[in-house]
Amino acid sequence: MYRRDFLKTTALGAAAAMAGVPVEAIAETETERLARKLPRWRGFNLQEKFQVARNAPFVESDFQWMAEWGFDFVRLPMDYRCWTDSNDPYKLNEKVLGEIDQAAVEYGRKHGIHVSLNLHRAPGYCVNQPPERLNLWADEEAQKQFDFQWSSFARRYRGITSKQLSFNLLNEPAHTTAEAYCRVVRRVVAAIRREDPARLIIADGLQWGREPMFDLADLGVAQSTRGYDPMQISHYQAPWGGGERWPKPTWPLKQGDKTIDRQRLLHDRIEPWRRLAAKGVGVHVGEWGAYNKTPHDVVLAWARDCLELWKEAGWGWALWTFRDSFGILDSQRTDVAYEDFRGHKLDRKMLDLLRMN
Repeated sequence: MYRRDFLKTTALGAAAAMAGVPVEAIAETETERLARKLPRWRGFNLQEKFQVARNAPFVESDFQWMAEWGFDFVRLPMDYRCWTDSNDPYKLNEKVLGEIDQAAVEYGRKHGIHVSLNLHRAPGYCVNQPPERLNLWADEEAQKQFDFQWSSFARRYRGITSKQLSFNLLNEPAHTTAEAYCRVVRRVVAAIRREDPARLIIADGLQWGREPMFDLADLGVAQSTRGYDPMQISHYQAPWGGGERWPKPTWPLKQGDKTIDRQRLLHDRIEPWRRLAAKGVGVHVGEWGAYNKTPHDVVLAWARDCLELWKEAGWGWALWTFRDSFGILDSQRTDVAYEDFRGHKLDRKMLDLLRMN
């Protein structure tokens, strides 16, 4: 069992063993409590290191404005190539890591924001193009590099409380089996815990984050789901998702003689994850949102149902994104009366809806 293994790796567990105290009698740790039942953190994804071509420092005003509006969570989906030497996968760039430190430690602490680091592109896997040279699910070298990335972060941030910082291992795993995914996750979790047994770890569900991983329920890690269903709403007209072939959506969404509505979302996307949560696994919606070509009234109606369902389930969420085409700032929608906000265009209706939920 994870609890026995976890405590045996800590000084507390060692001391208890020497004193003859059963491991199970030791009080639950902060990290265990969080992994079992995550706070209902609400916030946004930030894209400064989403792709190596951009690789910009994070922006403190993003954290400041989120906090002013009552949000408390930031997810940083990152491309490992931003700080990894292109000629040596085990050589890291301290300057870029310092920019991550600034967001993960300084900005998060200063503004009361929980920061979740995520490898959107990891050695051997990315949901986006181009494909990685190695295969994380099959290649030992890719798995070694993946372990190295996370164990380096674990060593770097050891001592930072899990209330402030978590590790979200890999964005939207797919094109593999549950067995292969579990093997990679268990291996990298062990690598992290050798450096920092107290770090809160979050694993995405399988099949692009949509399916809960019951086979990881004993590992003492939380899990992250997605809120993009139905794709005909969230990715309408999105060229990278095939959205250009779909008709203009409504909510509820009509598909021939079938209707996708709030009840369908509850059945398909909430109930399976509730069953996982009942096994003592914390759940969070790591990404959700709608592209700026979806009619705004449809987005608001759909988003209201999603947000209310997650609130009823006790789950937090992170909108994709804060700024840009899915966000509440500078989204460039053509059917929104934007409000001027400190040099940006604010979608006030969307912001108000988010703050209510």
